[in-house]
Amino acid sequence: MTVTKAPAACLIGWPAAHSRSPLIHHYWLRTLGIEGGYVIEAVPPDDLRDFVLRLSLRGFVGANVTIPHKEAVLALSTPDARAQAVGAANTLWFEGGELRSTNTDVEGFINNLDASAPGWDRAEEALVLGAGGSSRAVVFGLLERGVSRVHLANRAIARAEALARQFGPNVQPVTWDGINDVLPRAKLLVNTTSLGMHGQPPLDVDVARLAQASVVADLVYVPLVTPLLAAATGRGLQTADGLGMLLHQAVRGFELWFGQRPEVTAELRALVEADLTKT
Repeated sequence: MTVTKAPAACLIGWPAAHSRSPLIHHYWLRTLGIEGGYVIEAVPPDDLRDFVLRLSLRGFVGANVTIPHKEAVLALSTPDARAQAVGAANTLWFEGGELRSTNTDVEGFINNLDASAPGWDRAEEALVLGAGGSSRAVVFGLLERGVSRVHLANRAIARAEALARQFGPNVQPVTWDGINDVLPRAKLLVNTTSLGMHGQPPLDVDVARLAQASVVADLVYVPLVTPLLAAATGRGLQTADGLGMLLHQAVRGFELWFGQRPEVTAELRALVEADLTKT
């Protein structure tokens, strides 16, 4: 009799102990009745190549990738257009024996906006704060969805300018001091910086300058309700939070590894919220 081992995926990071990914994927495995596993693998940078190239031999059908390995895994896999454009991958899977990679932060951000603020994509102009890896995923997603102009503000303007050159004329770099001038025109404001996160400096942006029909998104999820989102809600604006993006970005990886597309439910959100607010 042949014994088939249940499929398992992992999270590759250094460090990775505090990730909520196992909580999310174990919930879906349990609720969908799938025999499978998901574990954390703390992999130092020097060991990454060997670990990834032997992923299948280690018994894994795929993996999530987190800091500091998101850029390095591109060279160890066959990236799709999203991973190439963003310059980073966070999901690995096997297709026809080939190790493929993608960046699900793009659809995680967009799908969370769709769920939280339907109609957000009527915005012709958006303002994105920050020019790091998360910003690249956000900008790619906005352009793919048809936003005609993305204003990109960063404290170090050179980084915003470099990103704008990569994405083309629809992305306009903005100095940090120039944010107030853009706010009245932007129907979507997205914070991709760590400002406003627990232990970080506050994000000083005047949401009163936004038009009444604007949408505000924050990728920070600790705290769950950032000062930016609280201010936007106080004005009656639609918002999309970082926890929603975290949950939505996990969907495609699970589907690629385990063959069923899971749903982001209120029960799952409550489970992760409870874990985030543990003291």
